[in-house]
Amino acid sequence: MTEKEKAQAGYLYNANYDEEILKDIHACNDLCYEFNQIRPSDRDAQTKLLAQIFGSMGEHVFVNAPLWCDYGYNTTVGDYFFANHNCQILDGGKVTFGDHVFIAPNCTFTTAEHALDAQQRNAGLEVALPIHIGNNVWIGAGVTVLGGVTIGDNTVIGAGSVVTKDIPSGVIAFGVPCRVQREITKEDKKRYPIFEE
Repeated sequence: MTEKEKAQAGYLYNANYDEEILKDIHACNDLCYEFNQIRPSDRDAQTKLLAQIFGSMGEHVFVNAPLWCDYGYNTTVGDYFFANHNCQILDGGKVTFGDHVFIAPNCTFTTAEHALDAQQRNAGLEVALPIHIGNNVWIGAGVTVLGGVTIGDNTVIGAGSVVTKDIPSGVIAFGVPCRVQREITKEDKKRYPIFEE
């Protein structure tokens, strides 16, 4: 079994010294570097390059540079996806974003978890745990989502949170570690003023 196959199967694998994996990471990093050099107003060029970075991508996808991914091909992005500046996706494992996902600046999605045993860690061994973000999710500024986490549909994750466990659908959750604070209700439609003529 190759190191890449071990990673996809959820086993400890060597991400630091395996030539095939390093080649994939360098290729994706180069694409991200190229994306980050495109003029912000040139959305067509950005979209074409994002389609090369992500494993699959829906329609109406917008990402504000800089963006950094490890592999890119392990990340799936749905329709009407928006990621603000400095989004980092460490996608040794699968990362799935649903439709209508909005990501604020400085967010990290990391599937990587290094070995707890010092000898294994020093040998470059890690594991990649998948991340799944549902539909209609808003992730606030500075959030970190760790591997193995699923965030349900219609949920808001508050700024600065560290998401270490699954978060259900239809809630507001925040904190370190991130915890459900309450359900989203009809009253939340009245939270912000709406201009009416």
